[in-house]
Amino acid sequence: MKEIKAIISAYDNIDKNKVKAALATVVRVEGSSYRRTGARMLVTDDGVWIGGISGGCLEGDALKRARLAIAKSESSLITYDTTQDDAYQIGVGLGCNGVIDVLFTPLQYQNKNNPIEVLKECTAANRQAHILVTITAVNGVWNGIKAGDVIQYTGKQDLAVFEDTAVADELLQKISHQVEIGKSAPFEVHLPENRKLAVFIEILPPEINLVLMGHQYDIYPLARLAKEIGLRVTMVSNPLKINAKFFDTVDAVFGYDQLNSISIDQYTAIVLMAHDYKTDKRNLPKALQTDAFYVGMLGPRVRSEKIFNELASDGLAIADADMDRIFAPAGLDIGATSPEEIALSIIAEIKTVFSKREGGFLKHRQTAIHERG
Repeated sequence: MKEIKAIISAYDNIDKNKVKAALATVVRVEGSSYRRTGARMLVTDDGVWIGGISGGCLEGDALKRARLAIAKSESSLITYDTTQDDAYQIGVGLGCNGVIDVLFTPLQYQNKNNPIEVLKECTAANRQAHILVTITAVNGVWNGIKAGDVIQYTGKQDLAVFEDTAVADELLQKISHQVEIGKSAPFEVHLPENRKLAVFIEILPPEINLVLMGHQYDIYPLARLAKEIGLRVTMVSNPLKINAKFFDTVDAVFGYDQLNSISIDQYTAIVLMAHDYKTDKRNLPKALQTDAFYVGMLGPRVRSEKIFNELASDGLAIADADMDRIFAPAGLDIGATSPEEIALSIIAEIKTVFSKREGGFLKHRQTAIHERG
């Protein structure tokens, strides 16, 4: 989400009377690649670019492709194959061993349904996962639909633009599957008379909201690191005890008595770090009443176990399902000692939990880092 926001900001600041632009989007990956589907890069015709579609190896050619799409006023789908030992193949020798499809879409500023305008609408909307269906290639007649068009899917009625029940049914089935597993994917529909429709179904979740409950000095590096990687940061504390400079770091500040005013959903992580036993004990049941996918607690294991036992004695025993989302002590075991290192371990753990991964050494992983197409 951080990259998308940077692209939107750059787009908004373009002098649209003088500068033209295109958006490059990774829509399919087969094998290994540095970036995955959904990676984007905004390119202007004066050679400026924001974002990225690789680790820097494809961006040079992508600049040329984007400017060509701008000149032709037509989207194009380009395949980069880094598996072939071909001196004429862009990316050869990189060792990525993957095939990457990138869609280059010239941006029509007056079109409020251009890809970036759609992204702007998604980021400005309420905290929810958005489903985008991007047309990547067409063959045959498709009711004026062309490569580069984006459909913001909210229900089957949005697929009526294809004017084909069979296509809508196939897409609906595939969209439902991708929503269920929470993953983006390319998809193709083949029909008689050599008609074909290729799309990229993207599941675009909102940014993770990190709710920090406390006010001690170790909260500051955690908030800064969270913002650096693109998380939204909400602080819950006694406003009178907060350093004024901190208000420039976080997105929102609430008092402890305002917890119910915060939008806490399945994309929210909460960290209890008041460094006060009674405060954390009082806030833990409140945190567990929310839909937060992660509830972390600072301090040694014996401290958290004492809190659990006392809550049970008070008639507030923690259910097994809630224990699964409590992480105490919070953080991955990286040997962290300083506030900055502890912040790193906590952020890494939150990302691990959200991604449904184990957080181990990659060199010990027996399968590919990412699912292979």
